[in-house]
Order: sequence, then structure tokens, then C-alpha cells
Amino acid sequence: MADKKPRNYSLEYKNYQGTPAQLKAQSERHKARRAYEKANGDLPSTVDVDHKKAMSKGGTSKLSNLRASPQSENTSFARTKNGAMKSQISKRERKK
Repeated sequence: MADKKPRNYSLEYKNYQGTPAQLKAQSERHKARRAYEKANGDLPSTVDVDHKKAMSKGGTSKLSNLRASPQSENTSFARTKNGAMKSQISKRERKK
């Protein structure tokens, strides 16, 4: 393999993860997990709280739209090596 440059995590944070929009989205995900755990008990760290209808498709963080799912099933879009999406249709939607 060719020499790869090490990943610049601080630049990624500055340019994407640390932006106000992404910090707000992360906060919403944490709130959803806390609400689900308050209603249903603690979950192991290997379980994600999933939105039945994705937030990007008009879903909400109401308890009725939340469910527990394994992390391996909650990875919604397959990605290439450079992080681009392979398809706009999630694995879950493809199974239907």
C-alpha cells in the first residue's frame, strides 16, 4: 500500500464535527437516547437508539419514533473509502 497521510482529526472537528449544526444534531441524538432509556431502562453501549422515521426525512425525537437496535443494523448508508455514500437508499429501506 502507498504511504498514507495520517488522519487529521483536529481539522475534521474544526471543519465539520465542531460546527454549530453538527453540535446541535449530536445534542438531539443524546436527548433521544436519554428519553428512550428513561422510559425503557438502560441500554448496553453496543445498542443504539434508532429513529423509525429518520430525522432527515421528517421524523421526530418523540418516544413513539424511537427504538433500540444493534449498532451493526443502525449504520444507514454504505460508504466508499473516501467517505462518500455508495447509495442514497439505506440498507434497511433496501430490505423492504
